[in-house]
Amino acid sequence: MAELRKREKKVEARLKRKRRIRKKIFGTPERPRLCVYKSLKHICAQIIDDVTGHTLVAASSLSPEIREKIAELRSQGGKIEVAKAVGELIAKKALEKGITKVVFDRGGFKYHGRIKALADAARAAGLQF
Repeated sequence: MAELRKREKKVEARLKRKRRIRKKIFGTPERPRLCVYKSLKHICAQIIDDVTGHTLVAASSLSPEIREKIAELRSQGGKIEVAKAVGELIAKKALEKGITKVVFDRGGFKYHGRIKALADAARAAGLQF
């Protein structure tokens, strides 16, 4: 029971950080928001135009491009390698749609580990933020 309450507190703290971050970050058509979410098994990223409220581009570890090689990636370097692949995929899809500049929204997660790997891979693939 105590373990469950501890987990709830962690989630509440992350959501509080997320709300605090979202007060300052806003995606425009010229510079949309790159939003990242991670669960224990998967990671996903979306590029969102907050003016219209539409998702322009999305990629996750459940995407068909990554799903077929997920076992290979996890054997190479674990979930961090999967996050790098998602970062490269989201950048590739964004560049195809003509999106080059984004605002990074870490979703209340620490800029560390998988979040950092995704961001670095997206930058290396050509996104600017």
